[in-house]
Amino acid sequence: MITKIVIIVIYLAVIFYLGFKGWQSTKKSTDYMLAGRQMNPFIMAMSYGATFVSTSAIIGFGGAAGLFGFPLLWLTLATIVIGVFVAMVFFGKRTRRMGLALESHTFPELLGRRYDSRFIQGFAGGIIFLFIPIYAAAVLIGISRMMEISFGIPYGAALIIISIILAMYVVTGGMKAVMYTDAFQGVIMAVMMLILVISTYVMLGGVTEAHQTLTDMVNLMPEKLVKGGMIGWTQGARFGTPLWLVIYTTIVYGVGVGVLAQPQLAVRFMTVPSDRELNRAVLYGGIFIPLMTGVAFTVGALSNAVFYKSVGKISIAVAGGNMDKIIPMYIEQMMPPWFSSLFLLAMLAAGMSTLSSQYHVGGTALGRDFFERFVKVSSEKSVKITRIGVSITLLAAIAWAWVLPPSIIARATAFFFGLCAASFLPIYLLGLYWKGMTKKAAKVSLVGGFSASMFWLLFVHAKEAVPIGLCQTLFGQPTLVTNATKGSWIWLLQWVDPNVVALPISLILAIGVSFITTKIDKEHLKLCWSNI
Repeated sequence: MITKIVIIVIYLAVIFYLGFKGWQSTKKSTDYMLAGRQMNPFIMAMSYGATFVSTSAIIGFGGAAGLFGFPLLWLTLATIVIGVFVAMVFFGKRTRRMGLALESHTFPELLGRRYDSRFIQGFAGGIIFLFIPIYAAAVLIGISRMMEISFGIPYGAALIIISIILAMYVVTGGMKAVMYTDAFQGVIMAVMMLILVISTYVMLGGVTEAHQTLTDMVNLMPEKLVKGGMIGWTQGARFGTPLWLVIYTTIVYGVGVGVLAQPQLAVRFMTVPSDRELNRAVLYGGIFIPLMTGVAFTVGALSNAVFYKSVGKISIAVAGGNMDKIIPMYIEQMMPPWFSSLFLLAMLAAGMSTLSSQYHVGGTALGRDFFERFVKVSSEKSVKITRIGVSITLLAAIAWAWVLPPSIIARATAFFFGLCAASFLPIYLLGLYWKGMTKKAAKVSLVGGFSASMFWLLFVHAKEAVPIGLCQTLFGQPTLVTNATKGSWIWLLQWVDPNVVALPISLILAIGVSFITTKIDKEHLKLCWSNI
């Protein structure tokens, strides 16, 4: 226990030093929101990766891999192809160039200025400010569960401690403090994950032996999961079954595609001085991000074999039915004491890097995108309001983390990723590449994608519709498809992620409305494309 405390104190000292360094060099709004647009590629890539791969990925989705097995590695492939290569090469460069031409400081501001629309910036900022606390809560839950198991302190106390530490440097330091600490924390995370995966394979007698052991455990798959379509941890789920839909529409598709429209990630493209840094960042990110997710998902699945070999139980049984506890309990029970201390540090790093960015983008959505753009306050005042917005986002995240149910981390993360994709991705992508996209089409697509996503979530997707209860109240049934013939394609819709339906609707609206509405002024388009 003393060793853990000493290590964490040293770690926090470094974090606060970096936060102080960021505060010292934060003189104006560009510094606070975009780190002065002078970040080097290593820091940008590590910050991007550390923000993308948080405790929600390592603990939440790692725990999901403990339940569903190796099929989650398809999400790792998606992070390499979509989250790194497509994001940085096809989105990053144009985002940086257009953001510079339009003097944009935030993701909603980029969208608003591209379409010359206060409504788009304000509506996008409102979505982010209102819903990013749910994603932040997922990350908070992950690190708080880790502290709960590692230190034996109550979950609520861990929640408050982490939140206070975060508030002390994010509110003051701005983007520079966030990115400096992200890079430092990313290095810690990479080292710990390498040690974790090597140790896991050693415990099981090597790679081949480990995978064969897990394959042979097929008869231990819980009956409830078998009924849902699961065959085994290495075999995956039967095509078209409820759990196949959960794995591939919510986890792989929802998160894998949703990463492209994440405001806290997109804004990082605008922090580097040239395309050269983005090209270099592809290499750093292409190694770091798959290392993080690949290790988490592999260890999550293999934890079943390690636990069964040691205590005669599979992972979800050891975790008491809460998959958010699988990875923390695996680290605490199966790994050496010295490693659990360092891994807790890595999880602190993972959680804090993502949370700091989430709070930062939530604050700028309120200060920059709403007050400065709509209320027309000065840039200096908007920075102060942004800091207030960071505090509100933090408090909202704590509230959500307090009330959300067990096994929620992966689901809450997928919800926010999917909502952002349905709302922002079509107008973001078309705005970067198509001059024929119109202002009215962007507005219709933004509102239509958001509305379609929320409708599906409230009335069709069982994981949210049932606990929220609005469909039950209005229509007398848990979802609109609950009473359909069991096993039919209509009945199966309750397991189809909202993003599968909402994203195509948003894209069709964007393209269709553009053909029948007035084009954007050529001079404005010339400004948007001036650096492209």
